Amino acid sequence: MIFALSRKLYSLRTKSYWVNRKFEYMIRILYIACLFSIVALQSVQAQLAQSLRIEIPSDPNEAESFDVTPLDEKGVLMTIRTGGFYEITPVTFNFQKYDINFKLLWQTTFKQDTKYKPISIYNTDQYVYHLFREYDTDLFQFVRLHLDDGVVETFEGHLIDQFDVHQFKVMGSQAYIGGYHHGRPVVMSFSFFDQSTKVLPGMYVNHMEISSLEVDDRRKEVNVLVHSLKRHCKFSIRTYNYDSKLLRTLDFDGAENALVSGKLLPVNEHESLLVGNYSTDCTPYSQGIYVTRIRHGDSGNASGGTSTGEPTTEIQYIEFSQLQNFFNYLKPNRQQKLLARAKKKKDEGKDYKFRYRLLVHDLQPTPDGLTLVAEVYFPQYRGSALGYGGYLRGADRYEGYRYTHAFICGFDKQGKLLWDNCFPIKELLSTDLTEMVQVSQQGDRMVLAYPNDGEITTEVIQGSKILKETEKFKLQTNAENEKVTFSAQDNLMAWYGRHFIACGFQKISPKHVSTQREVFYLNKLTYSEENQPSKSTSAKTKKSDGSDR
Repeated sequence: MIFALSRKLYSLRTKSYWVNRKFEYMIRILYIACLFSIVALQSVQAQLAQSLRIEIPSDPNEAESFDVTPLDEKGVLMTIRTGGFYEITPVTFNFQKYDINFKLLWQTTFKQDTKYKPISIYNTDQYVYHLFREYDTDLFQFVRLHLDDGVVETFEGHLIDQFDVHQFKVMGSQAYIGGYHHGRPVVMSFSFFDQSTKVLPGMYVNHMEISSLEVDDRRKEVNVLVHSLKRHCKFSIRTYNYDSKLLRTLDFDGAENALVSGKLLPVNEHESLLVGNYSTDCTPYSQGIYVTRIRHGDSGNASGGTSTGEPTTEIQYIEFSQLQNFFNYLKPNRQQKLLARAKKKKDEGKDYKFRYRLLVHDLQPTPDGLTLVAEVYFPQYRGSALGYGGYLRGADRYEGYRYTHAFICGFDKQGKLLWDNCFPIKELLSTDLTEMVQVSQQGDRMVLAYPNDGEITTEVIQGSKILKETEKFKLQTNAENEKVTFSAQDNLMAWYGRHFIACGFQKISPKHVSTQREVFYLNKLTYSEENQPSKSTSAKTKKSDGSDR
């Protein structure tokens, strides 16, 4: 009896215990569900929103081009160029500066002689520089626009004839112009002080291309990154002082891995990180990315001689298959098959060659080190026609550059890879090879975005984590009873803080009305989370009416 009672009490206690455990379990589930609900609610609230918009009427019968340059918290500069059609009417530049609320601060008009054609633009914190050239001569003109008050200055000088300009930078009171003369690379300096010109020595050789031209304002140095097109594809960094004298040359042998491109970012007073992409067969097709630290030599060489530098550390080569998220733009099955093929080749002792073309952005400094952003693209051609029962390869027609995805990598100041991530790009075709993906650094998070056909696609990441999957935001007009019927030349730029600028051409018509108007729009887009400011870029767009775009 006592045993039976004890069993019954044990059964009741056990039952009570499991009831309590079940109750606690339900409470935990409810608590977790509430947390997920709060996170989901926050996720819904954290999105891109259109805060301001201005529209500039555009005449479809006029030759017009629009250039938009974000100036961080100082505002935005709008440059409207009209005229110059068939070289009959003079070219007029209307510069307009707006504050962050799109309030007009000042505007200036500059009339350019029809003998000059625009070549390039470069902006600093204080000025915007326009480079012009007289048709078929060696006469160049530099136009300097003061961003504080809109004052315009002009400088003229003779460079060299038949000079195909590819790079244009300004440091202090000197401009640096890089390009090609009869197929050979040339970099020249032009002084705004006395209009004198100098040719940077050691550049005019055959079978060599300029990868990038970079100015170091802190050290007052110019770095010209070049790569050889010969066998082994040697990559070099040639550093010049402010007086255009060669200080040092750093060579990288491309016997095994050829460096295709490179970007420099100073990390302290004496060292910089060199980051870029490399190939294994001396072609533009990349096999992965690389990183190395470079120690700068003594710039104050009184004798004027040069030195040969060496990397501080060995080059770290990172193949695309070593990145955790590089192939996330592919469907899972296709991604697995590709990686399986690469692994099989490696197991057999063979190299698997990736063939990706990269558009590498300028390196962005972070408190931990730097961020590398690169977009993957390929040239796209329209399908060929059949003629006389055969396939006419020559009938292929070039359409533009097709973007597939962007990848983002974080490095520390020692050059160690910390994380990587991927941003898929859907159905984006551009006639010009330009940086389409924009990055807004907001604390420890990044908002990635790109424009396409009147829509903005975004993704939010935190290192290798994706905090918010891709979303699309459709650009709106100022009136509810209007709709966008056509959108072209869409551009997006990171501005300041959590703000972006979107711009381009649109045709707008009232609903249920056949008439429409054409405008150049400028939208201020705000991501709803409070975050830190970011470094902006500029983009250029022109109207497609038969003139340049």
